[in-house]
Amino acid sequence: MTATIVEKTYGTSFVGKYFYSNPLFIVLWSIAAVAGIIYTLKRKLHKRIITFCMHASFIIILSGAFITHIFGLQGSIHLRMNENPIQCFKTADEMEHKLPFSISLEDFRTEYYSGTTTPMDYVSTITIHDGTDTEGKVSMNRILKHRGYRFYQSGYDADGKGSTLYVSHDPIGIAVTYSGYIILFLSMILFFFEKKSAFMKRISTTGMLLLIPFMSSFAESKLPPVLPAGTAEAFGNIRVNHNGRIAPTQTLAIDFTKKIYGEKSYEGLSAEQVLTGCFFYYDYWKEVPFIRIKSKYVQNILGIEGKYARLTDFIGTDGFKIDEQLKTEKDRTHIRELEEAAEKFSLISSLCTGNLLKIYPVFDKERETFTWYSIPDNLPPSIEREKWLFIRYSMNYVAEKVAMKDFKETEKLIDKIISFQEKEAGKSLPSVLKFKAERIYNSFANLKLLAMFCLTVGLFGYIFQIYNIIKARKNNGINSCLYLLLFPTLAYATGIIALRWIISGHIPVSNGFETMLIMSVVSISFSIIFRRRINNSVSVGYMISGLALLVAMMGDSNPAITPLMPVLSSPLLSIHVMSIMISYSLFAIMMLNGISAEILHRSGNRSSDISSLENSSRIILYPAVFLLVFGIFIGAIWANVSWGRYWGWDPKEVWALITMLIYSAALHTESIHSFKNPMFFHRFCILAFTAVLITYFGVNFILGGMHSYA
Repeated sequence: MTATIVEKTYGTSFVGKYFYSNPLFIVLWSIAAVAGIIYTLKRKLHKRIITFCMHASFIIILSGAFITHIFGLQGSIHLRMNENPIQCFKTADEMEHKLPFSISLEDFRTEYYSGTTTPMDYVSTITIHDGTDTEGKVSMNRILKHRGYRFYQSGYDADGKGSTLYVSHDPIGIAVTYSGYIILFLSMILFFFEKKSAFMKRISTTGMLLLIPFMSSFAESKLPPVLPAGTAEAFGNIRVNHNGRIAPTQTLAIDFTKKIYGEKSYEGLSAEQVLTGCFFYYDYWKEVPFIRIKSKYVQNILGIEGKYARLTDFIGTDGFKIDEQLKTEKDRTHIRELEEAAEKFSLISSLCTGNLLKIYPVFDKERETFTWYSIPDNLPPSIEREKWLFIRYSMNYVAEKVAMKDFKETEKLIDKIISFQEKEAGKSLPSVLKFKAERIYNSFANLKLLAMFCLTVGLFGYIFQIYNIIKARKNNGINSCLYLLLFPTLAYATGIIALRWIISGHIPVSNGFETMLIMSVVSISFSIIFRRRINNSVSVGYMISGLALLVAMMGDSNPAITPLMPVLSSPLLSIHVMSIMISYSLFAIMMLNGISAEILHRSGNRSSDISSLENSSRIILYPAVFLLVFGIFIGAIWANVSWGRYWGWDPKEVWALITMLIYSAALHTESIHSFKNPMFFHRFCILAFTAVLITYFGVNFILGGMHSYA
């Protein structure tokens, strides 16, 4: 815990040297391993082979890590095309090590997502000279192995003619560690079928799971001129290069409106009407107070009253007001607030000049992909004159028809631009299915509404059910109604995920927003699946789902869908994220059970209800911990495939480990007798959830690290 906090101030290298690579730290892990061996022998776990293997697997994993630390070699090698083979690589301490063979770079190329200049993968073609010449490829998530050495794609030269490969030589350490992973995974699965396990004892004792529930301020003004809704919608059908991918201009319009105003629409006007209004009617829109400024400090700088500024408010007698203030401002918070306001001004300016509308595809023969140009961009000199004229003047013709209010002709010209895109870019454009899916998604997805519904229903169910438990009343009718509402709620949330999947082409688990959305669906699914086996659990699903959606909206109510980073293009990503998010959902249920038990405890002696809650949480505890462990170590395997190391002491890795150790303590009731007390266990579940919150939110928003996007 200390190391992750210190790293924020002193950096990764500092904690790597003085914490994680410190001999004392290694000694402490060794003591833990020895203590683990003594524990397994003292508890005579060897008589229960599955439980024994589970504990032994951690000893094996730690042994593998120790072997890697002592005998493993990691470094990098830089190769250039058409140069002599190289036989040495450098480690982090700048020591040179000789390979038992030599390698050379035959070719390096960057592969792009279709129709864009967004990298999809980096591929090095190398030749291994070892008696005979062997050619192989190295790319993200595709390693090359030879004689115990593993080569990973690490970097490349700016001119595209050189490549840096990460080199790892650790055949014994990896083999031991992976053996530990396999034993751990198998023993965790078999544990649920072991007759003498604590899990099976609780299942057989109760016969069924029992879970008792717990529970614009804006001045009126005349609207500025805009395109008719139908014409603006037609404009939204134009493809645009936005966020590194080809999307409908409708998507750009929504992102633009949310960025500037904070909502998907403005005063009843659609996002497409806002975007085209700013573009075609700039003289009117520059006087519209629709630029949201949250900071009171920036409001004072701009001289405005309230939260919304006009474009003209940014300009003073001496020029751009924010630039003047940034020259003298020293407070970091104020600088960030000023820069945020300046970014909004810049975004509107970029739209009004046409730079934001990269809607004209031109094939780049050198990169073998399309470059998308905006109206004022410098076009390649080799472009045909007919295309040059169309790119330069087609939008001017549209603007003329808009000025004449000839909107039918405007729509015809818009169709011509779309036809130009289809003719020039062809198959590199998103498919019709993806395009329609994105249009539906933009109109269909309303997470604010869904979050408010889930939270309201969940909170109502929570309070109502706790009240009925205290008063010894039944509430089957209300619970049945809430249960039936789960199905359309699940369908709506699942539909959003399905649409994002179709649009992006990968399972939507690549950022915090998407993982929270997955957690929402998982929570509702649990309520449906276990409703008959877990009494009155419906409100739990609603509450966790609503909270997950609310968290998803904290940073951005509906973040842009972007192409997957090359390193994330692995099926292990989905397994890794899903396992951990399901475990978090189960920990949340345990936490809410704990709150319910605390309420019941304070309302009087309700030992039977509290014990029932305890039993439910203890049964949930096993799959929750095992899924977290599985997710952590699947992530380690993915990291080893991608970066050549299965553990890097990143803050999120560290806090996931901390969370695993905290919750694992509750599994050992025979060793830690306090956990036999129901209220101690419930209070533990409430406090332990703090570790989950820090792991997910604390790392993302405070501690940082390479996992901070997740």
